[in-house]
This record gives sequence, structure tokens and C-alpha cells, in this order.
Amino acid sequence: MTKKILLIDDSPFFRGQLKLTLSKAYDIVEAGTGSEGLDMVKREKPDLVLLDIVLPDYSGFEICRILRESESNNLMPIIMITSQDAQEDVLIGLELGADDYVKKPFNERELISRIKNIFKRIDRNRNANPLTGLNGNLEIQRDITSRITRGLGFSVIYVDLDNFKAYNDVYGFSNGDRIIVLTADIIRDQTALWGNPDDFVGHIGGDDFIMITTPDKAIRICEEVIAEFDEKVLNFYNEEDRQKGCITTKNRKGEVDTFPLMSISLAVVSNERKELNSAVEVGDIAAEVKKKLKTMPGSNYFVDRRSDTQRVFEAPESQVY
Repeated sequence: MTKKILLIDDSPFFRGQLKLTLSKAYDIVEAGTGSEGLDMVKREKPDLVLLDIVLPDYSGFEICRILRESESNNLMPIIMITSQDAQEDVLIGLELGADDYVKKPFNERELISRIKNIFKRIDRNRNANPLTGLNGNLEIQRDITSRITRGLGFSVIYVDLDNFKAYNDVYGFSNGDRIIVLTADIIRDQTALWGNPDDFVGHIGGDDFIMITTPDKAIRICEEVIAEFDEKVLNFYNEEDRQKGCITTKNRKGEVDTFPLMSISLAVVSNERKELNSAVEVGDIAAEVKKKLKTMPGSNYFVDRRSDTQRVFEAPESQVY
């Protein structure tokens, strides 16, 4: 969907220049006064506002302040338009919540770059998981699809935690969130250490994560993730549970259940031996691999080495950590 930009400026000539520059890539709506601009924000719901400081009724600063006071507009980016020598105006605008500024007369290339960068940043933030800051499902699918389209060799590593729900029940959700952040940090760090510069790390949701690397890097990353997780996760249990090697909690029937300490499972799906045509297909295969992993005690990784003609897992011992 094409982004919509609202121009608030009292000069028809300047609005015309801006519209000529931006209309090839964006839908443009215009307002010549501050009050008209406020009405247009409510009516048009723009994705971004280009706001001149000097207006016939309100100042651009006042418009910016009013927009930022409304929760519905709080995330809408605002770019202030200033004169060349108005450094103080720039500082005031940024303090009031403006995201950026451009100076008159504007450089077309600079303006377009600033707008593009703001939209990119917003899209990244919207797609990122708020707890870990990692990209979510949309970016995960895009990355897998891009590698398939470009004919690249890849390994997708699906990560999830074992006995995480039991830990949450006993230690509480805030401690559970700390485990999620720990896991995110571990897989991000180990992918950076042992993977490639363009490898991808994402957060599907909850205790489910994903890493995308090349087949030659996947096993080392899995081994290092397991080693660090198994060492650090113990710090999140009390001494009694560490000594027992398990935790106890009551189920819905009031019965006492015993669960091992948390472990980590990594299911590896690669196009090294078979053709993979979509992110959905990769996910389906990963689900099969994860079922096999869940039958193994402790932290493990498992690599799906089946070719296009194989249906049954044939895993040499080295595939299990």
C-alpha cells in the first residue's frame, strides 16, 4: 500500500515543489494552515507529516505539540521544515517530538532519503518483537523467500525451549521474560560469532526463535548455543531446584507434576540435499524435526538430512548433540 504524506505549509508554491518531488512514490495531501492540517490528520490518517514552522494561524511547533499529545498520533512521524539558518528551530522541534527536519530550499535527494529512512525504521520497529527487538514472522518469511528466489544454499534453525511453561508457572512471567531475553542474546551472539555477516536471527513469538545461516555454519552455531544456554540457564533457578535437577508444580487437577530443568531444542532444515520452494514448506519440515527432538532428553539439535526421495529420518549419531 502506498504511503500517504500530509504537507502542511502556507506557500502554494512550496507545496507544489514538494508534491512534484514526492508524488511519484507517495500519495500527497495538502493543508495551507495549522488548523486545516489538524483536521486533515484526523480525516486522512497520513503515514507522515511534513510540517512548516511558519504558518498563518498556529506555529509548526504548536501543531507538533498538539499532535504528540494525542496517543493516536504519537507514532506518526513528523518532519519539520525550517529555514537554512534556523538551528534553534531545529532543536525546539526535536524537543517537541519531531523525528527529523529539512531546510529550505530543500535538496530533493536528501528529502527523499530522509523520508525513506524514517519509513524503513518504522517498519522495522513494527515488525520487531517488543521484548527481544528481533524481527518477527514477516521478516522471517521475507528472508527465507529471498534466499530461495536467489538460489542460495541455506539452513534454517528453529529454536524452542523445553519445559518453559513449567518454569513460568513456578517462577512467574517476569522471570520467564528474562529467559526469553537470555535466549535471544545467546542465539544473536553465537550467530554473530560463528555464522556469516548476512545471517538472520528472528523471534517467532514466545519461546520460539529462528536462525538462518549457511549449511557449513549451522552445526557449530547449534553446538555453541546449546553449550552457552545449558550453562547460563542454571543461574535462573534457586539452589534447591538446581540440586534436584527438576522443579515441581501443581496441574489443574491439583496433582503435583515434576519437570526437568529447561533445555533447548534446535531443528535444522536445509536445502543442501533437497529443493525447498517456500517458507511454508520449510516450516512444515521443521515441525517434523521438532517432534523427533521432543523425544530426546536434555538439549539437542537435529539436522534433517533427508533428500527429495527420502521420507524416513536417517540420522547419524553426530547429528544429535
